[in-house]
Amino acid sequence: MQSADRLDWPDIAGRLDIEGYALLPGLLSRERAQELTARLGMGGLRREPLAAGDLGRGDLFYFEDSLPVPLQAWRRDFYRHLAPIANRWNEMLDVPYRYPAELDEFLQHCREAGQARTLSHLNRLGMADYLALHQRGEGGHVFPLQVVALLTEAGSDFEGGEFVMTEQRPRMQSRPMVLPLRQGDAAIISTAQRPVRGGKGYYRVNLKHAISRVRQGVRVGLELFFHDGP
Repeated sequence: MQSADRLDWPDIAGRLDIEGYALLPGLLSRERAQELTARLGMGGLRREPLAAGDLGRGDLFYFEDSLPVPLQAWRRDFYRHLAPIANRWNEMLDVPYRYPAELDEFLQHCREAGQARTLSHLNRLGMADYLALHQRGEGGHVFPLQVVALLTEAGSDFEGGEFVMTEQRPRMQSRPMVLPLRQGDAAIISTAQRPVRGGKGYYRVNLKHAISRVRQGVRVGLELFFHDGP
């Protein structure tokens, strides 16, 4: 698992400003991706069928008690680098809230606002399964960025299952984006909204993401959030 400190953060910030996402190829080693996939057969995960929330077909597996130790450190370190970007975005949109420098302090703000439900999870999609377009923007404290990763290999473990994002700008057609992920690749994406410069300053655009239908095999992915849900 690559250290967050070794990534090119000025480049990542620029890509997030322009596209709303930044690809991080090979962020997870093949071994680490396989270790996370193997957790589907262990305890400490809460299974929720996607059909129960009208979000498609397949299953989400939430980390009930706490994230595995490697993911805890990864989440903490990524947050430190992403908080300045999130604060800059709030400034662009005239949002007064500023994210603390450390994740623990931000999570305390979430708890004080009644947000204590873990959102980070693994997702498992088998043949004909899919994840519908959605976002996790509920609650008074929503961190505007999250990390997604692919843990199985496209082309050998599964076919189909492309990671898709859409961006809706006011009075414009939605813009689709397909992220070409391979096993161990990750991406930082906009959670729900981001600023875009217009002729009269910055305005909000709305983003959602999805996973297209799996045609064959089993696709396993990770979604890492920096805020908790209501």
